[in-house]
Amino acid sequence: MDFRLDEEQLQLQDTVRRFCAARFPFERIAERDGQSVDRTAWREMAELGFFGLVAPEAGGGLGLGVVEGAIVFEQLGAHLVGGPVLWSTLAAPYIDGAAHGDRLVGGIDQADPSGEPIVVEHAGEIDALLILRGDGVFVCEGSDLPSFDPLTPLDPLTPVGRCDALPKGVQIGDVHDASDLRRVGTVLCAAMLLGVSSAALEVARRYAQGREQFGVPIGSFQAVQHLLADMYVRTALARSATYAAAAVLDDPEIGDPMRASAAAKLLAGEAAVENARTAIQVHGGVGFTWEMLPNYLLKRAWVLEHVFGDADSHALSISASIEDALA
Repeated sequence: MDFRLDEEQLQLQDTVRRFCAARFPFERIAERDGQSVDRTAWREMAELGFFGLVAPEAGGGLGLGVVEGAIVFEQLGAHLVGGPVLWSTLAAPYIDGAAHGDRLVGGIDQADPSGEPIVVEHAGEIDALLILRGDGVFVCEGSDLPSFDPLTPLDPLTPVGRCDALPKGVQIGDVHDASDLRRVGTVLCAAMLLGVSSAALEVARRYAQGREQFGVPIGSFQAVQHLLADMYVRTALARSATYAAAAVLDDPEIGDPMRASAAAKLLAGEAAVENARTAIQVHGGVGFTWEMLPNYLLKRAWVLEHVFGDADSHALSISASIEDALA
């Protein structure tokens, strides 16, 4: 099997990279703090096909694979693109207008409801809510949702709201559909974390090249070089696992989809969090301050780490699957 991206995939990667760099530049990231989703940019992303990547052509999507989805979502993660991009993409085959950017669709996974208050991202501006439960896929229209109490978000680019309970909603998919959406969502979330990891590496590398101490760039110091090397290794491992998982979802005969998606999310989550922390360390005394980019990268990594399961839950899933295989 050839694991290299083909010419069309490379063109897709370059198109998304250039769009994100122009529409969501890091130099203006503070302007997005606490702001609503830019609907103009949202529709532009829809016109480029971002949300309809994995939706079938019969449903208005592009009918591409999860690998192409990972290519796009890696760039969305690397540029800290806001809005419920993941959930709107998952909802595209089920909810009219999601693929074309006409409707902003949020989502929540309630496979194991704990009875705690429910927290929904972008709760105050979504047009519909996709809910994954143990018995299937459900959708609640915005007019049927309860009022949400706004919370102070961990990630200033990801506003959240809280409510005590959600309505049942209308069932639009069965338990198998819910399971498939969780796997695809896990891999696309891993791709976003991979993007955060690679962005943190690039930010740290550039700072190490430009910041001088004792008359030389700090990147010439062996201690800093070791930090950057570790960041590179974490990113490379996460990229291999993420694209391998995407390939398995596109062709389940080549591997175990559950184990592959869990490994991707585990490695990408660890890479994003650790690389963002290391980027702060490389930046030294100013690295932790609010206006510095590593601050945004770390907070986005923390948020994405808990979407579709954290590292501990995926490690347990992998362990259980290995035990079952050896039994």
